[in-house]
Amino acid sequence: MEEASANPEVALGSLDWTVDNVESALYQLYFDPDMERKSLAQKWLTQAQASAQAWHFCWALLAPNKIPEVQFFGASTLHTKISRHWSDLPPEQQESFQTQLILCVALASLALNLIPHSWPQPVADMVRAFEPQKPDKSGPESGPDPHAHCLALLEIFTVLPEEFQSSRLTQARRAQLREALIGEWSGVCPMLRQLLQSQDSSNQVKEKVLRCLSSWVGLDVPLGETYELVQDCFVALSNPEIFDSAVETIVTAISQPDCQRYTDALLNLLPLVLGLLDQLKKAAHDGDMETSHGICRIAVAMGETHSRVLLDQVDRWQEYLSLVNVILFCTGMPGHYPVSETTSSLTLTFWYTLQDDILSFEEGKQTAYLQVYRPVYFQLVDVLLHKSHYPSQEEYNSWSSDDKEQFRIYRVDISDTLMYVYEMLGAELLSNLYERLGRQLVDPEQSTEWQETEALLFGFQSIAETIDVNYSDVIPGLIGLIPRINISNVMLADTVMYTIGSLAEWLADHPVMLNGVLPMVLQGLVKPELSVSSVSTLKRICRECRQDLPPFARDVLTVSQDVLMKDVHKSSQCMWLMQALGFLLSGLPVDEILGHLSSLIAPQVQQLSTLAQQEPNTKVKENIIHILGMLANIFTTLDVNQQHEASEEVVGAEKSFEETHNPVVVVLQQVFELTKTILSKWLDDSDVVEAVCGVFDKSVRTLLHDFGPMVAQLSEMLGQIYNAYPQASALDLARQMVHIFAGEDHHISNIKYLVEVLTSATLILFQKGPRDHPDIAESFMYLHAQILKRKPEFYFSEQIDIKALFYCGILSLKFPETPTVKAASQFFTELLNRFKDMPQLHEVLEIDGKILTETILEGVGGGGPRSLCDHFAEVLLSLNRHCPSLLSQWLKDTLQVPGFPSAHVSTEQKHTFTQQLLREHNNKRHVKEIVKEFSLLCRGLQGSGHSEF
Repeated sequence: MEEASANPEVALGSLDWTVDNVESALYQLYFDPDMERKSLAQKWLTQAQASAQAWHFCWALLAPNKIPEVQFFGASTLHTKISRHWSDLPPEQQESFQTQLILCVALASLALNLIPHSWPQPVADMVRAFEPQKPDKSGPESGPDPHAHCLALLEIFTVLPEEFQSSRLTQARRAQLREALIGEWSGVCPMLRQLLQSQDSSNQVKEKVLRCLSSWVGLDVPLGETYELVQDCFVALSNPEIFDSAVETIVTAISQPDCQRYTDALLNLLPLVLGLLDQLKKAAHDGDMETSHGICRIAVAMGETHSRVLLDQVDRWQEYLSLVNVILFCTGMPGHYPVSETTSSLTLTFWYTLQDDILSFEEGKQTAYLQVYRPVYFQLVDVLLHKSHYPSQEEYNSWSSDDKEQFRIYRVDISDTLMYVYEMLGAELLSNLYERLGRQLVDPEQSTEWQETEALLFGFQSIAETIDVNYSDVIPGLIGLIPRINISNVMLADTVMYTIGSLAEWLADHPVMLNGVLPMVLQGLVKPELSVSSVSTLKRICRECRQDLPPFARDVLTVSQDVLMKDVHKSSQCMWLMQALGFLLSGLPVDEILGHLSSLIAPQVQQLSTLAQQEPNTKVKENIIHILGMLANIFTTLDVNQQHEASEEVVGAEKSFEETHNPVVVVLQQVFELTKTILSKWLDDSDVVEAVCGVFDKSVRTLLHDFGPMVAQLSEMLGQIYNAYPQASALDLARQMVHIFAGEDHHISNIKYLVEVLTSATLILFQKGPRDHPDIAESFMYLHAQILKRKPEFYFSEQIDIKALFYCGILSLKFPETPTVKAASQFFTELLNRFKDMPQLHEVLEIDGKILTETILEGVGGGGPRSLCDHFAEVLLSLNRHCPSLLSQWLKDTLQVPGFPSAHVSTEQKHTFTQQLLREHNNKRHVKEIVKEFSLLCRGLQGSGHSEF
């Protein structure tokens, strides 16, 4: 508007009413010191406000990036246009204009900026501004549509609290605004009640009212000030058009934790919830899932959120019991979840809450409530078992895979609930289940469908999975009943398997009962459809009962070998089965193990030998990895020493390797050349190399010192394959060997050779650039951390270049991959712990310690994830413990650089951090807190609400 300076009146009058011109006039009005120019701007703006173009420019002025003065004029213009010039808006634009009212967010933002000082009563002002004007009696009726007025006002009032919730405010300003807005509720509530009760209000208006109430409830407006309006919402539940919105609003209102302070209001609402029972029953009868779902949500919100408060109203106990029974009805909603009902799952957490609250009372009150509620919980068990019933096989087959998965998860939730309920009902619950199962299986007149039997077993299994049932007097009877069950139905057979598995620990204490159930497990093992349940159950039995299985070993091995030969099970179940057989063999006399083991794996070794001769392709690779995985899994659990310990034939941990004739070692020596042949063809395939290393890794972890006879040849092979093609799995295997054998004199030369070869090859890789090999960098750092723990003397070798290793650690700290940085931090922590024992480390630190400090500070300052700060802190603590004067100088040198490690921290904050850190030599927890605090400052997150690690 610079061209208007010579003759402002003429210039202003000639300008169009565009957004830019209006904004320029506003700047002239508010900021121009010339009073004449201010006056002219005000006159021009008044004309602009009355113009037809104002319908358009008002929205642009409300944009959040405009200054408050401009936003205020935009809001004022919007008020003026709606209240005085509605008839100017062409009818065809009115609908789109209503859509535009979503931009009331801007008006709400304005109000939040000006409350409470510049705009003390926005609600009252908006109500006045949006009141329909009485038409001029002398002219045609030109007032705005009251319906549109209503919607506009409701939209603004709804957005106001929502904007508050989403705004970034200081704590003090948030508290001030919340108080001011809650004070405005008294101006909103009467209008909402009037609109909701009015017969003239459209469903659209009533829905907006409900949404508006939900929005204000989110501000923690006290229930004492809203409950009458919430009562009105219950009437809205009879209107199908706004049912969902009414449910959402009621649930939101009564779910606020603060509601518990308003007991009278809650008690006034309780009869209204109970009054929904008839509507609920009708919906359940009619299969109206939406209505039953909504009413259930209301009942659960009341019962779960306020359980303790309502239980405390001793004189109203019958009302709360009635509510509990409404929720029990919802739990037992007719139909199969999730196909014909979706309500019952909503109630499960309520039963936890009620039980916890009852059991938290002092003894006298608890006894009284248990007398009332134990019968309810027995009913609940019946309901839950009924709800866990499978449909008929035909119906179940028609379900989608998604429905089946939801039903599976639902049964897991029921299982968890039953386990929890056991705490209240105790042994009586198991007796109850056992008696019912006994009647079904023993009484010939009971023609029960398989679902009944399956549900009772499911109940048993749910409890036995997590509760110690070893002392239950019904378990022997249950084990006696199980063989009577016909497992021709897959779902029932599955549950039988899992039930037997859940009782594996009990069977270990009562091995005489194995004879009745183990044949059933083997019967299940040959059926592909029972693969997961039968294999997992066999594994549990073999693990828990290994000492009592020798009489059954031949049968188990025969059936297992048969199913493995016939490919009955998928790969993952084959791995479990091999683990089961490893446990089984561990319990046999040592002189029998090798024969059984050799016989068991002979077909796999033969197949592996054939595959080793074939040209590489995808199918061959898959089969090789599968067989190697099976060998690794049986070696994971085949632990002869456990048997020795059990029979108290304890042998010294570091027995001479010449005396060791461990069956696993014998087999490994037999297949060793075969693994070398495989590696010769697959050396560049990390998956195959990992599978080969996995066989030896699992073996060495289980056998420990018994693995000794393999150390020399395995060390040589590992060195060769790593030199030819570095792979992380070889480093991981070497770390296990260092851990176990680095301290044994007769193995030290082999281990030292292996460490030197691996280190040399990895240093070459780092010189070329390790960025594409974060897994190798990670494993290398962990290997050297292990060496420093177990055998730091290796570092005195001329073959180990500490300076080069130090630089490898620095490079690894700069990797973006979190595991690699974590491993490097551990390496440096271990290295610094050896500071006094390793004079050559002094020289490296004096020259390069500053680079380490700088790298760590860079990570703390934002170069690495915040989750790594604890690891960085441990390195800094180690530096401060072992070379404090050097660290002090390095911190001074690095932190004096402007903007390092972050532009967010001041020189004073850096100084404070340094002083705090240098003062702490021992308290690891305190150092971690200091580093975390500094990291937050560096990232600009201090006090932002993002400061939780």
